[in-house]
Amino acid sequence: MRCFGMENETINTEKNTIVHLENLTISHESGILLSDVNLDIREGEFVYLIGKSGAGKTSLLRSLYADRQIDGGSAEVCGYNVAHIKRRHIPQLRRRIGIVFQNFRLLDDRNVYANLEFVLRATGWKKKEERRQQVEKTLQAVGIADKAYCNPLQLSEGEQQRVGIARALINNPTLILADEPTGNLDPVTSAEIMQLLVDINRETHTTMFISSHDFMMIDKFPARVVVCENGTVVDTEKQ
Repeated sequence: MRCFGMENETINTEKNTIVHLENLTISHESGILLSDVNLDIREGEFVYLIGKSGAGKTSLLRSLYADRQIDGGSAEVCGYNVAHIKRRHIPQLRRRIGIVFQNFRLLDDRNVYANLEFVLRATGWKKKEERRQQVEKTLQAVGIADKAYCNPLQLSEGEQQRVGIARALINNPTLILADEPTGNLDPVTSAEIMQLLVDINRETHTTMFISSHDFMMIDKFPARVVVCENGTVVDTEKQ
């Protein structure tokens, strides 16, 4: 799936570069949180973002989908200049990005099918039959087709995270950002979720950028690692 931007907010990145950060700065209430962040993530890569609690991992991910202000430098994500994106264009950026949260953030007033259909309705899928096919295909891909009409609260935490991954996949994104996706899970379930993300990456070439403190999973499923530390991001690939 190719990324397209809009108006002067778009930047012609290299064909295979999904994320390009240059001298990025993010601040918080007490001062600068991250500065001099320089990072390129290429199409189809699987990249871990590690670091201590409070180092800025979540803030960095939020900045990539325009949920956190960028205070300096440039940030190009799926062809959009997110450092200067207009509010009306943020939904278009987010159609190209799937987001997986640690605490799932599912809507518990509706079943699994309706959780996913809600996303499709919100992103412009007009035809009911096309929505049905997309939901069923995506639930099959994450291994919970038989849970479509369950309430999320009836599911195990691992199943809920599979629904979260399905929600991230539903619009065939170019990039998936996952913030501690195994943080609330036991080791066996964590391994199953990480294997699912690895399989999605290999089979669809969807770029993955995953924050994690679960070093056991990183050892089990090795990939490129970048580190939030000392107020910046260190790319271990370049050390």
